[in-house]
Amino acid sequence: MELSVPLRGDLAVKIADQPRGDAFPTARLQKGLLLFHEGVDLTEEGVGFGVPVLKRGALTIFPGAVRLAERPDGACRVITAAFEMDLVERLSGSEGRGPTSASFYAARDLLAALHRHLPVLRGPLTTLSNAVRRWRGWETTFEKIGVVATLAVTYRIDGAGGRIRVAVDLSGLAGKDITEVVVMNELGARHFDLYLDSEGARLRGRRIGTWHEVSAATGCFAGTASGVAFSARQVKGAKLYRGRELMGSRLAWSGFGYSLRPTCGSFAHEVRIVRAP
Repeated sequence: MELSVPLRGDLAVKIADQPRGDAFPTARLQKGLLLFHEGVDLTEEGVGFGVPVLKRGALTIFPGAVRLAERPDGACRVITAAFEMDLVERLSGSEGRGPTSASFYAARDLLAALHRHLPVLRGPLTTLSNAVRRWRGWETTFEKIGVVATLAVTYRIDGAGGRIRVAVDLSGLAGKDITEVVVMNELGARHFDLYLDSEGARLRGRRIGTWHEVSAATGCFAGTASGVAFSARQVKGAKLYRGRELMGSRLAWSGFGYSLRPTCGSFAHEVRIVRAP
């Protein structure tokens, strides 16, 4: 099933319950709402708007499948997506062989957490990771671990106004040992190369950084070629982060993540699609 909602002008958002089949490793992940401009998918490696990701300590759990439903609501369209959280990131080498040790992945996940929380280490850790990958011929894959939780996400889409309200039901996480939830809103790094915010920041390309907390009330990613932008605002009870990574055919995302505790029960935020400032 694929659902499509037109936005103003030549924009649309779409969501499907089947993989897109692109060349990025994240093609295996279940995506959220994807943004199209003049029929071109602007998502690249990103996961789209309103996608939950779970953290169990340093381990990250991604959605691998979804069940979709939709209904009208006045001038808006409402889409409900039940994400099955059942994938973890692994490394695969030639003929499918890769590291299998649990201690290896525990150490890898710990280094990923350090990369996220300690900006001063990001350069050296990225250089080390790339060198090891090339040396061993490893590529990113995703492995099923069984469904940890099913999370319902409701998208209320105001096409004429370019507004998407994302509401995530977290009530099913009780007793699952989840330590953090991150609600991702990502599109493609090549399409969105400029970051601006309400405090006057204007950052382009690598200056945006891979994962920084947003202090401004509102942040925005813009595409200098397409003239399309999307923005997110601070929400009480969550921390808002921005990031952008572009690395060959492996990484190509720009966007925001809301980090929150799994005990909050529910979480909602709004994404606005606008013309680039």
